[in-house]
Amino acid sequence: MTTRWLTSDEQRAWRAYMAAALLLEDTLDRQLQQDAGMPHLYYSLLANLSEAPGRRLRMTDLAERSKITRSRLTYAVARLEKDGLVRREQCPSDRRGSVAALTDEGMAVLERTAPGHVETVRASLFDRLSPEQVGQLEEICSRIAGGLVDGAQEGGGPEDLPWKRRSSPCA
Repeated sequence: MTTRWLTSDEQRAWRAYMAAALLLEDTLDRQLQQDAGMPHLYYSLLANLSEAPGRRLRMTDLAERSKITRSRLTYAVARLEKDGLVRREQCPSDRRGSVAALTDEGMAVLERTAPGHVETVRASLFDRLSPEQVGQLEEICSRIAGGLVDGAQEGGGPEDLPWKRRSSPCA
């Protein structure tokens, strides 16, 4: 099999994407650590729970929405639970499953932290783009994400998607 090396245009685009993604994640982590004492991932978990019916999600569904492995989610939820921001409950429809529930304290932290987070996202990303570029960004990212999910479901196996990996007996 012959390696299909990146063209110079593709190499520049790849490196620009990687630089932007890493710097943006670092910026969001620093802001959230300063404002809420938590990394971006933990904030995202709270946000996902706040948008769910009853502020509750099965752990497997929360892992899928967050695009992370179940073991990483289990660790993060344990930390959030220790801080009183999330509570784990037994799943009423499946004794083997568990549910993550956002506590009132977790909702208060999210409400207090959201304005600074949104301002950081806006200043770091959207204020740098035209409305047309925002639409292009959504289209590009959706195509990439959709292709990765479709490819894993078609050609690979369920283990190719992070939230389906069996790296932990929990969740």
